[in-house]
Amino acid sequence: MDSAHPDGSFQERILPHVSRTFALTIPQLPVPLRATVANAYLLCRIADTIEDEPSLSAAETRSFLQRFTAVVAGTEPARPLAREVAARLTERTLPAERELVANMERVGLGARLGEQRGTIVRCIELMCDGMHHFQRTVSVRGLPRSTDLDSYCYYVAGVVGEMLTDLFCHHSPAVAARAATLSELAASFGEGLQLTNILKDFWDDRSRGACWLPQEVFTPHGVELSQLTPERPDSGFPAGMRELVGVAHGHLRNALAYTIAIPPEEAGIRRFCLWAIGLAVLTLRKIVANPQFTAGAQVKISRSAVRMTQLCTSAAVRNDHLLTMMFDYASRGLPLASPALVQRAALRASALASTTREADSPRSVRPQRAAPV
Repeated sequence: MDSAHPDGSFQERILPHVSRTFALTIPQLPVPLRATVANAYLLCRIADTIEDEPSLSAAETRSFLQRFTAVVAGTEPARPLAREVAARLTERTLPAERELVANMERVGLGARLGEQRGTIVRCIELMCDGMHHFQRTVSVRGLPRSTDLDSYCYYVAGVVGEMLTDLFCHHSPAVAARAATLSELAASFGEGLQLTNILKDFWDDRSRGACWLPQEVFTPHGVELSQLTPERPDSGFPAGMRELVGVAHGHLRNALAYTIAIPPEEAGIRRFCLWAIGLAVLTLRKIVANPQFTAGAQVKISRSAVRMTQLCTSAAVRNDHLLTMMFDYASRGLPLASPALVQRAALRASALASTTREADSPRSVRPQRAAPV
């Protein structure tokens, strides 16, 4: 392998094994963007894999994540860290994720990230800091407040929405001309997709001792998240879930507004966004239709529904009015929190994260958020 460049064949092969959704959507992007976005996603996935490994202590996880941030920035070599982390990963980590970590040097790092290095390093650094903050106290009791859920979703997905926006703007002057609108909606877009996954994966996460739902939402319905079991459902639980479905729906409406703000001539970027939005809306419909589900597989959308989403959104990709009508039809019957309110919550989480990072003591890696163009 040429050490001056990431291994594109490895990235292309590993991507479907660590994310079926991104394996579908990334190939829709314009050719110059595909490798960059795939590269950035795989880096995020490595960070997530390190954070999720249950055999690591909090101190070990923190140390590995800090070193990984330095690796991404190009201030530490990848191979020693890859060997150390790979040796500690257990069978609780999927084989494809173990392979990805062991081969992290085959993913673009440091100078190989090109002109968008600062944008990608910022995303990884914020993600690593934020994930670890929440993972230290995660339990089946859930998060205390809705604002905690906002912050968690920002750190694991809102930052990705911001990173993608910068990458899109850098790629296309036409997109960059709408940077202000896109930046306002970027975090909400990412958080909508993440919250949908949190709701779908509630019971699967709980089986691993984690719960990302806010107790604050469920207390009025007489539900203690720590007491829930699949065998002992609580009659108030679906009501709390409906409230959170409404929040996710509000974020996804912002995601649609984000997509429509992208110029129609950038159809590939639009498809990348629309397919993810469509799959998330259909997942919310499954959750609402089956409120007593006890496993994520029970609310997984079918392959035929995936294919229909691809066909319909692709056919309407340049027609804003038709896209809006299709979204309204697909989301009919879903509860809805105010998109404006959930957008403001996402922006508050973003601002808080930026303020916290600026207040931290200096580190060896301190990237600033890259300008959109």
